[in-house]
Amino acid sequence: MWAARSEHALVIAPTGSGKTLAAFLYALDRLFREGGEDTREAHKRKTSRILYISPIKALGTDVQRNLQIPLKGIADERRRRGETEVNLRVGIRTGDTPAQERSKLTRNPPDILITTPESLYLMLTSRARETLRGVETVIIDEVHAVAGSKRGAHLALSLERLDALLHTSAQRIGLSATVRSASDVAAFLGGDRPVTVVNPPAMRHPQIRIVVPVANMDDVSSVASGTGEDSHAGREGSIWPYIETGILDEVLRHRSTIVFTNSRGLAEKLTARLNELYAARLQRSPSIAV
Repeated sequence: MWAARSEHALVIAPTGSGKTLAAFLYALDRLFREGGEDTREAHKRKTSRILYISPIKALGTDVQRNLQIPLKGIADERRRRGETEVNLRVGIRTGDTPAQERSKLTRNPPDILITTPESLYLMLTSRARETLRGVETVIIDEVHAVAGSKRGAHLALSLERLDALLHTSAQRIGLSATVRSASDVAAFLGGDRPVTVVNPPAMRHPQIRIVVPVANMDDVSSVASGTGEDSHAGREGSIWPYIETGILDEVLRHRSTIVFTNSRGLAEKLTARLNELYAARLQRSPSIAV
């Protein structure tokens, strides 16, 4: 939590702590209030107001989905109070967005636009830049992933070009769970502008355990490393069947689970295998459905 003073901010908090929603809430509150009072200036009525930038396309898709619940909740509460109905729209524009959908976003921009650094650059160099003239809040997620890189330098340039379009510079909010040098990332985020670093003490007390998939490693005739192309889940003589079973047990035991692997390919294989195992269990015991 930090004071709502419209300052540039770098928010450092663990994954799953709610920092993304916290970054959105103040801006969302403003949009709902203005929507009810119809006080928006003319140059803001046909533009996006909140710009969310993620270096990871999949994360942007998750945020688009996760915003639906709070948006609906706020709208329902306003309706319950008899206040003017306001429906905020969320749009997503990445390299995967079809040309027809991009044209729709340009003709009728959403209140909240989710994009990537590269797509932002392309928007700023086309007529789509007109849809950004009313942006007031820029949220940059996983900011540590771009700070200090060529991709980050490119994004920094795009942010300055965006500010040059605006009547008033947009508030920048950077989000990260892992920042080694907060001062360096804050400097990247704000340039020559002051940035407030919000780094609350961790309230969680992690329980760390080292778990061996089998009681006796000698029970496995040959152990696959899990990092090479030959390490297929379910392979005969592999330790992976034990690992997969253990992971599935943990997933079913908890509401949410994050599994880290050594590569994207392994993550895809493991996901497919977990789906297969779950389907098999579900067939045997329908009561475990989640």
